[in-house]
Amino acid sequence: MEFNQLESFISVVKHNSFSLAAKELYTTQPTVSNNIKNLEKELNTTLLDRTSKTITLTDSGKLFYKYAVELINMRDKAKFTILEHDYKVEGVIEICASSIPEEYVLPYVIKDFLKKYPKVSFSVTHKNSKSVIDDILEGKLNYGVVGAKYYSEMLEYIDFYEDELILCVPVSSKYSWSENELLDIKTLFSEKFIFRKPGSGTRRLIEQRLSDKGISLDDLNIISYIDSNEMIKKMIELDLGISFISKIAVKNEIELKVIKTLRINGLDLKRSFYFVHNKNRTLSPLVEAFKNFLISWKY
Repeated sequence: MEFNQLESFISVVKHNSFSLAAKELYTTQPTVSNNIKNLEKELNTTLLDRTSKTITLTDSGKLFYKYAVELINMRDKAKFTILEHDYKVEGVIEICASSIPEEYVLPYVIKDFLKKYPKVSFSVTHKNSKSVIDDILEGKLNYGVVGAKYYSEMLEYIDFYEDELILCVPVSSKYSWSENELLDIKTLFSEKFIFRKPGSGTRRLIEQRLSDKGISLDDLNIISYIDSNEMIKKMIELDLGISFISKIAVKNEIELKVIKTLRINGLDLKRSFYFVHNKNRTLSPLVEAFKNFLISWKY
């Protein structure tokens, strides 16, 4: 059993594709295929079901996958320990993150992390919180960064940044309230709203907290569902509607006086951002170092 065979197997499972696995491993598709065939021959079993359009794990493949990941992580841990001892820590940390932490928090985390490990690089992919959690539970990811908790006994959440959602409105005579003034929750019924699409941690928190007050999204006049925080902010500036947005995401717009923030009396919209991982799987030593860094990181 060789490490390149294990890496080929793990990569095919990750991408559901032999060609994408070959691209990630900088090798050819036939090489990836042969690696897995030789691995199956040594184990005397079939690891991947190739009979359908999509590649799926067999029962044996599901059993072996976690050991394959453990073996690769054990190898990487040994390398990391030696490199850290020699001050030569390097590698790539691949992160799937939801919108707000990806756009407004991770850049600061990465900046500080690179002060300690300057030879490390990052690959960051955007997915909403629900998609990150689903991929971890399905075994496609081992970890991610999200803005909402979805309960599962398989998951461990590490809180590393406190956030707050605030009601954002354009700076205009139409919204004459003071920023220190607490609005009655009934004010929401007379406004046009822009909301994030389902799967967003921001939307999930708003739905939960409004539900606690006996209000559903159907009670509000929602004119648009948008994925992009930047587009939502621009629509607010243009007086197309108002929205609940993360405080950190509108810092510049507040300073430029194009967006004003308000709070609703009795509506607690504080939340945290989390590093989440499958606690039944070992993280690579580099990712473990990143996780430990987040625990003590301060913005």
